[in-house]
Amino acid sequence: MKFGGTSVSDGDCIRRVVDILEPYRIDGVELAVVVSACSGVTDQIISVAHEVVSSRDKTPIESFIHAMRTRHTKILDQVAPDYVDEVMTIIDERLGLLENILSAVYTLKELTPRSRDYIMTFGERFSAPIVSAALRQRGIPSVALDGIEAGIITTPNHGDARALPASENHIKSRIVPLLTETVPVIMGFMGATEQGIITTLGRSGSDYSAAVIGSGIDADEIWIWTDVDGVMTSDPRIIKDARVLSDVSYLEAMELSYFGAKVLHPRSVEPAMQKDILVRVKNTFNPAHPGTCILRKEHREKRVVKAISFIEKVALINITGAQMIGRPGVAKAIFSALAEREANVMMISQGSSEANISLIVDESHLEVAMDALSPLAKQGVVREITYDRDVVAVAVVGAGMAGTPGTGGRIFTALGRAGINAMMISQGSSEVNVSFVVKGSDGKRALQVLHDEFRLSEDCDE
Repeated sequence: MKFGGTSVSDGDCIRRVVDILEPYRIDGVELAVVVSACSGVTDQIISVAHEVVSSRDKTPIESFIHAMRTRHTKILDQVAPDYVDEVMTIIDERLGLLENILSAVYTLKELTPRSRDYIMTFGERFSAPIVSAALRQRGIPSVALDGIEAGIITTPNHGDARALPASENHIKSRIVPLLTETVPVIMGFMGATEQGIITTLGRSGSDYSAAVIGSGIDADEIWIWTDVDGVMTSDPRIIKDARVLSDVSYLEAMELSYFGAKVLHPRSVEPAMQKDILVRVKNTFNPAHPGTCILRKEHREKRVVKAISFIEKVALINITGAQMIGRPGVAKAIFSALAEREANVMMISQGSSEANISLIVDESHLEVAMDALSPLAKQGVVREITYDRDVVAVAVVGAGMAGTPGTGGRIFTALGRAGINAMMISQGSSEVNVSFVVKGSDGKRALQVLHDEFRLSEDCDE
């Protein structure tokens, strides 16, 4: 069971987590728990780390460390009064380490990817001992482990590391022996390379941690506890009548999470999928709700589209030139140039004339992508490279679309009636996802138009 930042935000939230875990432990269920940092803590840590690079004195560090100690002491006092001295000794030691590394960043005026990763793991280093102590306060044996002690071995990609296959045996040997006697509380979001260098698994990477741990111990199920009732037909902040889906397939969940659905980390499904482990998404604040099941075989509905999501803060790159037509190696040159600069391409579309290739990249990668591609224009490989930041990518997802004629027609007819122009269209061979790009100002309206077109607010089970 993984509990996100809002689920461990304060004393009341952590008591609620223990209330959820206790009956399962009493019934003899073997539990491994993964936790995020308390809500907002990681953002605060990163904000201070960036601030001290240009700060004239250490005041931001001192005030931040004091605020962190005050917040976590208060939570600990509320949930585990018998363990305050023991756990605060651990937290104070870790606060000292954090203060030292922030002071080094201040002195050097430099925040490297490696030091940033190290700094970002401290939120979980504070929260896990508190959750573990709260369980012990309730009479449930528990031990807190960091991601390295749990056995998560990763690639060296700081800020976006992936778990390596070698993690499985390490996790199995370290976690499984604990399960009969205790409840391990594992710090999410972090791991280490084979050389022991600390890495992070990307923002919201605690979901991924939970999936890796669940796969490693051959769990019966992986439960992701969050602050919504499950995977929804669309973003409820935009679509007021969005509803919770009772189940989705692994593939549908991966498409939705990749295209902006914030309930799951985009990679969190992969480890479960490899072992065919059922994943449940449930609400810590409404535990009676059945939530959403994610499983290999989707529940077929009469409705072909299950959900719609979109990504903001992306950019559209158009690469054009008649000289591209029939010229071998152009696509290779484009994607090799982008790969060398680690600019991630999220969507691709190419016209049959071969005279145009359109790409969607994260807005933060746009400058790097344009720098990588500009030499191709100078070399005459392409004629022109332009970009547009004022766009959003929309994904229409549903396993029922595979082999169902007319779905694309319905999508783009509905958009046309609403006066919304699709600037780029892409569909994978799985036919589970039709994605397209519209102007930024049309994004939310496109979501509502398609949600209404496919009547996603209505239950339509077969």
